[in-house]
Amino acid sequence: MDEVKIITVKQNVLASNEKDAEQLRAYMKEHRTYLLNIMSSPGSGKTTLLKATIKALKNEMKIGVLEADIDSDVDAKAIQEAGADSIQLHTGGMCHLTADMTRQGIIEFNKDRHYDLLIIENVGNLVCPAEFDTGATDSVVLLSVPEGDDKALKYPLMFEVTSALVVTKIDVAPYFDFDLEKCKKNALMRNKDIKIMALSAKTGQGLDKWLDFLRSKVKKAKGE
Repeated sequence: MDEVKIITVKQNVLASNEKDAEQLRAYMKEHRTYLLNIMSSPGSGKTTLLKATIKALKNEMKIGVLEADIDSDVDAKAIQEAGADSIQLHTGGMCHLTADMTRQGIIEFNKDRHYDLLIIENVGNLVCPAEFDTGATDSVVLLSVPEGDDKALKYPLMFEVTSALVVTKIDVAPYFDFDLEKCKKNALMRNKDIKIMALSAKTGQGLDKWLDFLRSKVKKAKGE
């Protein structure tokens, strides 16, 4: 009986995506645009934080948002209403965004004007998005208080590949069994260099640190 040939598809797909991601990063560097990939589970407050961010920074810099979803354009419309340009990216049923999908969205943005800050709101999921490099300059993960302080233990890769953790909905911490210090300890166990910020997009608590983080990254991308 002939030996069965085995093809490792995932490895091939990831290798191809890595190449696309590096090319996209070079493209963004050339255009001096900061591209940020935001990941989290559904309901963590990504869109709410983006709306607060746009409101605070739209007079300082040109902002665009790429909304990745399996279906619908609800979030893209919300971003436009907040005052930033947005493009909806449908992933065709996939639970993550690839570098080539990101590239297609950015090409649409750059047809008309230059952007200082482009943000990817990735598909809500703590597993798949962490495996696929989008070509972003940086990736951050959002973790809301109601989700608990142990997510870094359960989803290690997500915290290993991100440069910052943003703890959202910190204003409701008194009503949940959530330990911020334990959350920080768990995240640092996975990534000793991860930057940690806690905030509430609703009340504005801690939002300044997030805004300053973005300002510094945009300035660096522009060579200032």
